[in-house]
Amino acid sequence: MYNTALRIVKDEHWAEDVMQESFLKAFTKLDSFKGEVAFGAWLKKIVVNHSLDNYKKLNRGAMDPIDNVLYKLEDNDDSEEAKLDFQQLQLQQVMGAIQSLNENYRLVLTLLFIEGYDNEEISEIMQITPGNCRTTISRAKESLLKKLQHHERG
Repeated sequence: MYNTALRIVKDEHWAEDVMQESFLKAFTKLDSFKGEVAFGAWLKKIVVNHSLDNYKKLNRGAMDPIDNVLYKLEDNDDSEEAKLDFQQLQLQQVMGAIQSLNENYRLVLTLLFIEGYDNEEISEIMQITPGNCRTTISRAKESLLKKLQHHERG
């Protein structure tokens, strides 16, 4: 859960604070846990929501440079290195395009592709209906595709 908080708030110290505050909130709200979902899923939802709230408060729409988001790939094989450089370039383009999307689209694609949540979990986290979630994902993918095509054309 710490890694989830870290990916959202993008700062180790803030992620630690988020985790501590989330666990305190979960402890104080333990009586509201009804067992409809697994305890871990309930707790993770609290962590994600608290992380998102903190990220919004801290950044007010500011975006991190792409270097802070991406991992560097290294390999000793020269022929493989060329392939990895190309893959890294593509990854940078995709991540840059995702970062340039509006906040809802950026969030839904991050939860779907990076965090690995399914549509139902995303709809719970974002507190929207499953139908609205599917629509938002579809529109986010369309928007991402347009940005990538625009970037490709130059």
